[in-house]
Amino acid sequence: MTRVHDMGGRFGDGPVDPSPEPVFKEDWHARALAVTLAAGALGQWNLDTSRHARERLSPKDYARFSYYEKWISALADLLEENGVVTRDELMAGQGAGPSPLSGRKLRADAVAGALARGGPADRPVDSAPKFAPGDVVRTRRPARNAFVAGGHTRLPSYAAGAVGRILHHHGAHVLPDANAHGRGESPEHLYTVVFDAAELWGAPERAGDEVTCDLWQSYLEPA
Repeated sequence: MTRVHDMGGRFGDGPVDPSPEPVFKEDWHARALAVTLAAGALGQWNLDTSRHARERLSPKDYARFSYYEKWISALADLLEENGVVTRDELMAGQGAGPSPLSGRKLRADAVAGALARGGPADRPVDSAPKFAPGDVVRTRRPARNAFVAGGHTRLPSYAAGAVGRILHHHGAHVLPDANAHGRGESPEHLYTVVFDAAELWGAPERAGDEVTCDLWQSYLEPA
């Protein structure tokens, strides 16, 4: 089954407004981003786990929350689930005592360097890529996590079972489906796959439009 965040191609949401907007519409949006990054530096979860936490928000909350409300709500879940804080501490807005993780805090003067370094997800593997640019492939159907029922995956449901063409091979990268659930990095070859918009939507905005997705090797099979 799909989750509420997997909304590509859905009718009823209205057009995308490309008008320029401020980076942060509200002052607290910047703080929500900063707190999320600082909490990630504690090393209690990885990027894929945090993405899955946002996907696990209840459909009612996900639909009504703003972008940064989703971020801060998912962060609260991660903090409690990983024992960083208790529910009582969250409700009180302060810790009950010193944290054993205080030594891992991200200091303000270290933020720029941490962001510049990022978190590269490319990894070496011994196996050769199964596909090459130009190969025609079909994506897995349904779009599901093969390790954990209802788990995180980067294969969108709108692209499940669709036929596309390998555009680029990116080398091997951490597999989110495993990494989000504590099953190791399990790196796989990663490809950019290009789809004709008609293959995905049936009635594209313009003939010849294309959609590209970055997809892991286990999501694909020869078409």
